[in-house]
Amino acid sequence: MPQENIEIVRSIYAAWERGDYRSAPWADPEIEFILADGPSPGTFDGIAAMARAWRDFESGIEDLTTYADEYRELDDERVLALTRFGARGEGSGVDVEARGALVFHIREGKVKRLVRYWSVARAFADLGLEE
Repeated sequence: MPQENIEIVRSIYAAWERGDYRSAPWADPEIEFILADGPSPGTFDGIAAMARAWRDFESGIEDLTTYADEYRELDDERVLALTRFGARGEGSGVDVEARGALVFHIREGKVKRLVRYWSVARAFADLGLEE
């Protein structure tokens, strides 16, 4: 099952790398979406709440790109994706590039919980891993 979970995460990132952030057939309808840190931390329950949280994040930026540099199987249900993203400030035109991490909790082929970290160090600390 763990290799299957990595393939699920790879397919999610393939869509995101094409700029498709809107469709979420991979998400459990009651997904728990957590922004662990960053400008607007919080917990959002369900696909609609996750979509609103992501739209709020995107509201001040344009030309968002995201890529996974590495996938790590943490256990039978969790996959860590080490990521980088880029965007341009909508008003300022300033380009931003950063690293981050996402932890996908997968059961029965669906993402039940998704934790987004803007800080890789924080992700590693929360997971008890060393960078």
